[in-house]
Amino acid sequence: MARRTERYKVRGANSLWQVYRTVPFLKVCKNFLVIQLCRYIPFLPLKNWMYRQFLKMEVGEQTAIALMVMMDVMFPERIRIGKNSIIGYNTTILCHEYLIDEYRIGDVRIGDRVMIGANSTLLPGIEIGDGAVIGAGSLVNRDIPSGVFAAGNPIRIIRHGNGTEVKFLEENEL
Repeated sequence: MARRTERYKVRGANSLWQVYRTVPFLKVCKNFLVIQLCRYIPFLPLKNWMYRQFLKMEVGEQTAIALMVMMDVMFPERIRIGKNSIIGYNTTILCHEYLIDEYRIGDVRIGDRVMIGANSTLLPGIEIGDGAVIGAGSLVNRDIPSGVFAAGNPIRIIRHGNGTEVKFLEENEL
């Protein structure tokens, strides 16, 4: 399934060069300051309060967002993280993509009791279902169903919630 993003064509210079036509400069400055502060704050309730209060993110109760997590600077209000989830160290959550001829914006939805391993990247327009586990260093470029273990770049499902492993063909078996 394709990611759910809104696409906007641009003319002239590449879309990132035109960034302040798509999002106000002062909003980006405020978001950047709050996000940078939160990246270093070790007090989880304070960090979650700041995300909710200043960035208008939805962050569930008892969710733990580790040090150095980088939230989307342009559209953090499009991030929803469920209850009792863990977002691992140095993970990046993006709600925007600025390309040469267009930019795309999409919500990121993370369910309840989700564990996202360190150094993962979540692209715009994806949803991770309740109870899913994302392996460290993964590129989440598609929806992940509830209760699965998924990992890789790009991400793929390794094990279903019922414990059955997914068989992948080795290169020499193709």
